[in-house]
Amino acid sequence: MSESDNQLQVMRHSSAHVMASAVQRLWPEAKFGVGPAVENGFYYDIDLGETKISEEDFAKIEAEMQKIIGENQPINRVEMGIDEAIEWAKSNNQPYKEELLNDLKRAGTTVAKDLNKDEMGTIASGDSQVDTVTFYDNGDFRDLCRGPHVENTGKVGAFKLMRVAGAYWRGKETNPQMQRLYGVAFENEKEVRQHLAMLEEAKKRDHRRLGQELDLFLFSELVGSGLPMFTPRGTVIREELAKYANELRQNKGFEKVWTPHITKKDLYEKSGHWDKFGDELFLVKSQETSDELVLKPMNCPHHTRIYAFQPKSYRDLPVRYLETTTDYRDEKTGELGGLNRVRALTQDDSHVFCREDQIETEIKQLIEAAKELYATVGMELKVRLSYRDDSDAYLGSKELWQTAQEQLKNAVIDNNMDFYEEQGEAAFYGPKIDFMATDAIGREHQVATVQLDFVQPERFELEYTAEDGTNHRPVMIHCALLGSIERFMSVYIEHNAGKFPVWTAPEQIRLITVNQEAETLDFAVKIVADAKKLGLRIYADNTNESVGKKIRTAELMKVPYTVVLGEKEMQSSQLMPRIRKDLTTQEEAPAISIEEFLSTVAKEASQRSSKSTL
Repeated sequence: MSESDNQLQVMRHSSAHVMASAVQRLWPEAKFGVGPAVENGFYYDIDLGETKISEEDFAKIEAEMQKIIGENQPINRVEMGIDEAIEWAKSNNQPYKEELLNDLKRAGTTVAKDLNKDEMGTIASGDSQVDTVTFYDNGDFRDLCRGPHVENTGKVGAFKLMRVAGAYWRGKETNPQMQRLYGVAFENEKEVRQHLAMLEEAKKRDHRRLGQELDLFLFSELVGSGLPMFTPRGTVIREELAKYANELRQNKGFEKVWTPHITKKDLYEKSGHWDKFGDELFLVKSQETSDELVLKPMNCPHHTRIYAFQPKSYRDLPVRYLETTTDYRDEKTGELGGLNRVRALTQDDSHVFCREDQIETEIKQLIEAAKELYATVGMELKVRLSYRDDSDAYLGSKELWQTAQEQLKNAVIDNNMDFYEEQGEAAFYGPKIDFMATDAIGREHQVATVQLDFVQPERFELEYTAEDGTNHRPVMIHCALLGSIERFMSVYIEHNAGKFPVWTAPEQIRLITVNQEAETLDFAVKIVADAKKLGLRIYADNTNESVGKKIRTAELMKVPYTVVLGEKEMQSSQLMPRIRKDLTTQEEAPAISIEEFLSTVAKEASQRSSKSTL
């Protein structure tokens, strides 16, 4: 995280304290949970008993916050012994703080098992045994908190309260439900206004709404939560994206493999996934055998089995496998939302097995593929390099990690990628590259990933024979260019606001007949047949509606090209296509022959053009 980003997070955390101060002034009986900074703002979990905060209360809370800001109250750090802190919580009727303090006293940082990352960042000292804790005071408000904070309340910047939602204490459904009050915070009012404008635009682009309007995907109660189904139109988009992602890697030497959707749990016990993710797996029972089976949640263990099927020499490496397949994870119902988080997720997954000296070359190739894909879909990329820290929480020698991290960084630099580095953010089994894409309205999304893995080859005892005849472990590289295709589609739909370029548009051309006479319909049928020979997706609207209404319907479905067919077009064999406004600066193309029009659109699709070339 950059220095400026870190300062902004500190300011947002201080804004959470100011909001809690205001709530305490308005409702002195308030009991507080945790109040961390989050992306673009902050929240605080609050218990007001029977009193419910509504959006109608936001104005008075904001007014009280402005008073506190205007008072420039110093925000002071106070250190306190753990027992004294517990007594403070009791005497001030703060049972949630008391619970946190008792957990810290009893278990030190093992309380992290029950606390999420935001909560730990709010209170924990980071020591294995907690003897003292810190509070931060401003005015009459005191909060158990690790900090840091701005110097005084006058330096919290600009903010706006956004919404209130229910949240179970510490995320457990058996715990009391609190009210989670959210706000956004930036350095100044201009940035707040810009953010609010972006949120309004995001509502218009919501993939769930567009998915319904454009007939792309659906969910069914009979099928189950988090299990999306794609219509013919939506299937076009996902298959075009997957085809392109696969094509980019096949051009780099990847070969397709296929693995089954169920497997014995033994495979994931061997890989280590069962211990870490066992609760997220769907269990399957066989009526024929005693095998304990699961729906596969990931593909890497299967690919190690394919690698190990035949002995490998150093000359055979690198070995590159590619599989676009659906995996299944038993996500919590409350975390499911549209295509962002699903239980059936399709990954454009790929794995490289290579020698240590081949890592940098393989990473470069994958970066090149990611750059090309995201340039084509019109998203800017930057890279987050996640490294190990000095702790013993990582598997593999420090020397191997250091070499691998240097190769990752060199590959990124050689590809002229904008990047930043994060110590301690690597997975325990290897460093990684996370690709961060910025969409059309400025939001950042984590998309592609390149992950080194030193653990799977060790656990599965993978080997290759070196030039000197000795056996060595290969390094495994995981890569998904799209990641979850379902999640990427949610980003892609919103990035384009449903206005897809020709190559991914479910319907590339719509023909509109001016009447239902046989001659006109035959003319449309012939154009449709010619277009389909070129692989184009075309539809003829022969309904008994006015031409104006048909054109409006095509616009609502965001079709790239709309062509009206009547007597003039039949006699001249020329068309005047209407072009969707975002694809060109002209509303209608000049008159063009049918053959040239269709061949031009087919060329745009094959070249994955983002604009019309008519």
